Amino acid sequence: MIDLYYWGTPNGHKITIALEEMGLEYQIFPINILENDQFQPDFLRISPNNKIPAIVDQNGPRGEPISVFESGAILQYLGRKTGLFYPLDEQERVEVEQWLMWQMGGFGPMLGQNHHFNKFAPERIPYATERYINETKRLYGVLNKQLVGQKFVAGEYSIADMAILPWALRYEWQSIQLEDYPYVKDYIDRLTARPAIQRALSIKVG
Repeated sequence: MIDLYYWGTPNGHKITIALEEMGLEYQIFPINILENDQFQPDFLRISPNNKIPAIVDQNGPRGEPISVFESGAILQYLGRKTGLFYPLDEQERVEVEQWLMWQMGGFGPMLGQNHHFNKFAPERIPYATERYINETKRLYGVLNKQLVGQKFVAGEYSIADMAILPWALRYEWQSIQLEDYPYVKDYIDRLTARPAIQRALSIKVG
C-alpha cells in the first residue's frame, strides 16, 4: 500500500497517473494547499520542502516504510520499484531522465510562473506576464519538435510523459493555442485516451 499525500495540481496528477498505470494499490491523504496544510508538522516530516506530492511506501526496499518527496524522484522510485515505464538499458534510461529533468527544471516551473502572473496575480505586471508566456511558447516549441516522428518524448511511453502531460493539459491557462503545436496536440489526445490516465484525472481532490 502506498500513501499518497496529494492535491489536484499538475504535480499531484503526475503521481496518480503513475500509480494507475503501474497498477499499484494506494490511498490518498488530501493536503489542502489552499488552507496551508502543507505546512503542518506531520506533513513536513515527509516533505521537508512543504510541497505536494509526497508518498510513503509501506513496503519499501528494505521491507520497511520509506517516504519520498519531489514528484520527479517519486516517479523514478516507482519506476524502479515496478520495473515499468523506466527502462533498465542505460541509453534508453538517459533519454527518459533528460526529458523528466526538462519537465522538472523548465516545463513545470516556467509554466507555473505563467499561471501565477497570467491568472492569479492580484495585479498585472506586463513584463512578468510577457516573459513567462514567451518562455512557455518556447518550451512548447521544444516539445513539439521532439514529438515529430514519435509518439512519446523518449521513444517508448515512460515516466517522462507522465510528468509532462499534466502541465500541458493546462494550456488554456498559459495563453497557448494548441493549433500552433500540432504534435503536442496529438500527444495530448493520445495520452488522455489511455484508461489509466482517465482514471487518474477523474480523481476529484482539490
